[in-house]
Amino acid sequence: MKLNNKIMLITYADSMGRNLKELHTVLNTCYREAVGGVHILPFFPSSADRGFAPMRYDVVDEKFGDFRDVEAIGKEYYLMFDFMVNHISASSEYFQDFLEKKDASPYKDFFIRYKEFWKNGEPTQEQIDKIYKRKPRAPFIEAEFKDGTKEKVWCTFCEEQIDLDVTKEATKRFIKETLKFMCEKGASIIRLDAFAYAVKKEDTSCFFVEPDIWELLHEIEKTVAENGAEILPEIHEHYTIPMKIARQGFWIYDFALPVLTLHALYNHTGKYLKKWMEMCPMKQFTTLDTHDGIGIVDVKDLLPDEEIEMVKEQMYKQGANVKKIYSSEAYNNLDIYQINTTYYSALGNHDAAYLLARAIQFFAPGIPQVYYVGLLAGENDLELMEQTKNGRDINRHYYSLEEIKEQQKRPVVQKLKELMVLRNTDPAFHLDGKIEIEANEDKLIITRSYGTNSITLKADLSSYMFEIIRNGEERK
Repeated sequence: MKLNNKIMLITYADSMGRNLKELHTVLNTCYREAVGGVHILPFFPSSADRGFAPMRYDVVDEKFGDFRDVEAIGKEYYLMFDFMVNHISASSEYFQDFLEKKDASPYKDFFIRYKEFWKNGEPTQEQIDKIYKRKPRAPFIEAEFKDGTKEKVWCTFCEEQIDLDVTKEATKRFIKETLKFMCEKGASIIRLDAFAYAVKKEDTSCFFVEPDIWELLHEIEKTVAENGAEILPEIHEHYTIPMKIARQGFWIYDFALPVLTLHALYNHTGKYLKKWMEMCPMKQFTTLDTHDGIGIVDVKDLLPDEEIEMVKEQMYKQGANVKKIYSSEAYNNLDIYQINTTYYSALGNHDAAYLLARAIQFFAPGIPQVYYVGLLAGENDLELMEQTKNGRDINRHYYSLEEIKEQQKRPVVQKLKELMVLRNTDPAFHLDGKIEIEANEDKLIITRSYGTNSITLKADLSSYMFEIIRNGEERK
């Protein structure tokens, strides 16, 4: 099924029910009209990072089902798959073969070997300092080969995620074949995870390196377009970078909206939201929550620095059970650019505030994505997080079919579903339409229009009450 302008659910294959068959049942039973597409987070065999260290892409992890289950969902809902263009699992056959056969391995060109990449086999301190790093040192692991030798190989993220050399022909073939296969298996859109790290060059930040990054993106775009799909480059950075990507005609994420919306609801003012909504593109996917934390870096310069600090403190203070320790080493989370919480709990588990946040998202430019925990207005899962000591697991609850059925009875879940159906069916939300925003103190008015159709959200950012008016007629 082709990409269309309907709300996309983001979920793991085993988070709404135990597997893909149960997920499909939930969709058809509870969300047929509310959800148009599904981003099934990585469902391939993986050795780490909840699927983001893929060992291969040609099979589904047997815990979740198989490709027949994926394709069955794809016949009724448009699908997004993840492709980790930057890396592959250290446990993959590709890297393991390289460790065994070294220079005789057919996969030796897949990986970035320090001895070949750096002029003298090692970076200088000055070169290390320039790299946009996720570690306090140069990004590498010490590969130990079967012959007893050792060598440094580029590794940006965890030790199970080995970077790929996207400049080599062997890797380019692998990328092309994998993308083509994903399209054949029903992907309408392919999300390029961590793509900005994929291009490395000496004496640069090795992050979003221009013009090379554009060559990579357009090459990938061409491959998927030939097979009837589109791409969504994923990046958490200063808003000017996704805007630059949008100007090249790509879909982008609106990762600024989550914090801007929290700021508006915490501080009862829509002035920063208004400014952002008037400048962001229509060809984007909006989010309030995802499988990661709530991004702070994405609102740099969209909110003044002191307002960013204030909203962070408000998230810790007002967000139910959100504590600073959950963003610390104790919970394997040192990413200072994200705060771990469910969106519902970030709003103090307040139904009216949460529904207004979703209404704002649905009226914003773009196609809304709703994360599965947010779909069920889920609270922070402190128990799971304490079990795993992984801060992000606070927002990764596993819902059984029984739990999901029970959650449907909650008024907040029912009202959210009604909002979603409205967003999917009203013609005023057409992506070629217009948007007008008024923000006066704690009053926010957003009007979407297309042709003779218009729909208006009138919101009070203090009381969290709102009404929706369609073609001049009150709806809610």
